[in-house]
Amino acid sequence: MSSLEAEIDPTLPVTQRSQIKRLPQRGEYDRATIHQILDEGLVCHVGFAVDAQPFVIPTAYGRVGDRLYIHGSPASRMLRTLKESVEVCVTVTLLDGLVLARSAFHHSMNYRSVVVFGAATIVQDAAEKLAALKAFTEHVVPGSWSTVRLPTPQEVAGTLVLSLPLTEASAKIRTGAPVDDEADYALPIWAGELPLRLVASAPVPDPRLSPEIEPPPYVQHYTRNFQQGG
Repeated sequence: MSSLEAEIDPTLPVTQRSQIKRLPQRGEYDRATIHQILDEGLVCHVGFAVDAQPFVIPTAYGRVGDRLYIHGSPASRMLRTLKESVEVCVTVTLLDGLVLARSAFHHSMNYRSVVVFGAATIVQDAAEKLAALKAFTEHVVPGSWSTVRLPTPQEVAGTLVLSLPLTEASAKIRTGAPVDDEADYALPIWAGELPLRLVASAPVPDPRLSPEIEPPPYVQHYTRNFQQGG
């Protein structure tokens, strides 16, 4: 956490939109938890409306401090709509395990999710835009920005970047064992959690890669499991 983040209230205010209403005991509003989930995820889903028609679009994102950045082509319908400061809802979900109960009714999942509300605005400042592009790259493959060719002015100009403040958001988390009806605990049925995690397979080199070029450490040891030190 940066010194700037440390000066900010560690807990977000609870609003009518961000308040967890179903199973409120699973709700979290502290920034550190929200930031950790966002940093571990790879894809967000952006919900918005065009002419009263609802849309939900999956896209990549990056975080810098208390701002979430979304990027794409200037020709994208979603980004052309969002740059007009249309209200959006952005979600990120991490699936941590399948919870197998003794009854089908109580099967569940262990997960961590974040919902963000707000109005996205187009990034015009060149320095902020480049910082956002770095955040996108480092979010997907931490450590790669310093080794790859950086974006050209033409590439930067051809990318639309939108900024969404992380001021109205909440997390919802489920952990632990299944919760069965008391009478079902006597049933001779296996119950527990089947943990899941995103694991990278062995890297596959580009067919045109020179054979003497070895994968860098950030490729060899790639992980998204931030909970366990990734």
